[in-house]
Amino acid sequence: MIITLIIPCLNEEKYIANCLNGILISDYDKSKIEILVVDGGSKDKTVKIIKMYQKKYPFLKLLHNPKKIVPISMNLGIQEAKGEYIIRLDAHASYPKEYFSKLIQWHQKLDADNVGAVVKTEVQQETLKSNSIKSVLSSKFGVGNSDFRVGINEVKEVDTVPFGFYKKEVFEKYGYYDERLVRNQDIELNKRIKNGGGRIYLVPDVVCTYYARENFTDLAKNNFANGKWNILTAYYTKTFKSLSLRHFIPLFFLLSLIFPLFFSLWDEKFLYLVVFSFLSYLSLVIIISIKLKNKDNKIFYLIGSFLTLHLSYGVGSLLGIVCVIKKVIKGKL
Repeated sequence: MIITLIIPCLNEEKYIANCLNGILISDYDKSKIEILVVDGGSKDKTVKIIKMYQKKYPFLKLLHNPKKIVPISMNLGIQEAKGEYIIRLDAHASYPKEYFSKLIQWHQKLDADNVGAVVKTEVQQETLKSNSIKSVLSSKFGVGNSDFRVGINEVKEVDTVPFGFYKKEVFEKYGYYDERLVRNQDIELNKRIKNGGGRIYLVPDVVCTYYARENFTDLAKNNFANGKWNILTAYYTKTFKSLSLRHFIPLFFLLSLIFPLFFSLWDEKFLYLVVFSFLSYLSLVIIISIKLKNKDNKIFYLIGSFLTLHLSYGVGSLLGIVCVIKKVIKGKL
């Protein structure tokens, strides 16, 4: 049974070799694997590294996406794919050797439309700062109660999974990736599948590793974009159903500071609400950071990671609202 692995990438020279090496040691029959790496115009050594692998592995193909964004890369790959199954992989992740064979088995056993694995968060370069970020991104207070992040003990039918393992026929039945969505395109596609009667499962005995951002700047940039695209996803799809409440909690927290601050222009007593809200949050962050503290991380970096994660996410969502308002006004002019 042929499987097609699609890897969208852009400037991934630090990660792409590790990702490909993990695929190449897979226990799945290599004569039945097709690897499609879709590059969005990388400016670093990503393409050079991929071409080195191509010389040795003829089942690896390099495609180009001048429009850069992931959903377009995925659609290009799907149209090119020869496999009966389509696996969306991430260059920022690595996969155990039994990853594909086990997910194929679960697909057939469950008669699923999409199957996914639990994700373990790691970092490539271990420092007190990067390990602190890893700890925060592995905690419920950091990322919410997402099943694929916090783990499960038994097979569970879910709304979405990371790095989906789809039957190819799914795209013919439910449609391709929404090319308007720079982020959340997997969530939106999986919601479409569920709404159409399809079945998506998360399985407990398959775990892949995702390599997190290792400094506060990259962490902030990534989560700012996530927050912004939560709002834009709702705008483009005309529904909030593809997202969960946890996606909006950083925005709610930020608004709990902004609104009282605004009203304090008329009544300074509202400043007490600002102070109360922020100190309550900060106290919770400090308590949880103390619980997460170990020899590999540092309290100061744990607190900084929580603040960076949540505030950048909330500011991104706020900017997303501004973008939507501009689009609505522009549409009426």
